[in-house]
Amino acid sequence: MSKKQESYYFQNFIECAKYAYQAACLLKETMNQFNVDSLQQKMDEMHKVEHAADLKKHDLLNTLVKDFITPIEREDILQVSQNLDDMTDKIEDVLIKIYYNRITSIRPDALKLLDVIIRCCEAVQKLMTEFADFKRSKQIHNHIVCINTLEEDADKLFITCMYDLHDTCKDPLEVIGWREIYIYLEKCADACEHVADIVESVIMKNL
Repeated sequence: MSKKQESYYFQNFIECAKYAYQAACLLKETMNQFNVDSLQQKMDEMHKVEHAADLKKHDLLNTLVKDFITPIEREDILQVSQNLDDMTDKIEDVLIKIYYNRITSIRPDALKLLDVIIRCCEAVQKLMTEFADFKRSKQIHNHIVCINTLEEDADKLFITCMYDLHDTCKDPLEVIGWREIYIYLEKCADACEHVADIVESVIMKNL
């Protein structure tokens, strides 16, 4: 296949990773400067990012249907694309949970967990930039390890957040709401790790 055709898929991955990072930054902005009155507007902004990411994924799927030869296995292209899309979806889900659980203020430990997710998304962007040259890249393994480490950090923070929530919060409805938010924040980190895992699998199959 031509270099242009080959680079298309990897460039699409990079752009989808950028949408996930954009969504994470928007979530951080919303939670740092939390205002219940502007939450609907922030949800609309977030949905625009998520929709743009969906369009990018569908563009890739339409191209994949037509291409006879692909740079890596078709199933791997599909999985990388889906996992990148899951990152953006899970980030949007956090904001939706904040909205319908009628959260009125943000717990500081949630911001610490979100900071880890931001770093995960940054690492995924770097990983996707190196992915096109995965057979020669000297950095790609470091990015995978970084994402795995950050996901472990998120797991530890999640446990601490949940423990402190049940220790300090006496309102059952607030506990239920924040439990769900913490769970979805942790799922954001999981989604990042899933991208790293499939990239590592692709590398192992193609060396």
